[in-house]
Amino acid sequence: MFKKGTKKGTIRFSLKPAAAVRKVEVAGDFNDWALLEMKKQKGGSFAVTVNAPPGAYEYKFIIDGDWQVDPDHSSWALNPFGTLNSVAQVG
Repeated sequence: MFKKGTKKGTIRFSLKPAAAVRKVEVAGDFNDWALLEMKKQKGGSFAVTVNAPPGAYEYKFIIDGDWQVDPDHSSWALNPFGTLNSVAQVG
């Protein structure tokens, strides 16, 4: 899930996997699709906050190496590989 961060110009990504996982990352056009590791939180969720100016951003979660759309967000875009990316609208 994504939401506007508490500071202007930020996005907070969070995910609570349905099963136990070792590593969760997020990547998107907000950071040229570089893998950004999310920190494990109390209760088993993972989260990270990134800086991003207003706009629409495509992103995916990478769960133990498997690229997945955000299960808690239903706005998607078709990517050049024929699969879907989640879309976050900021500002």
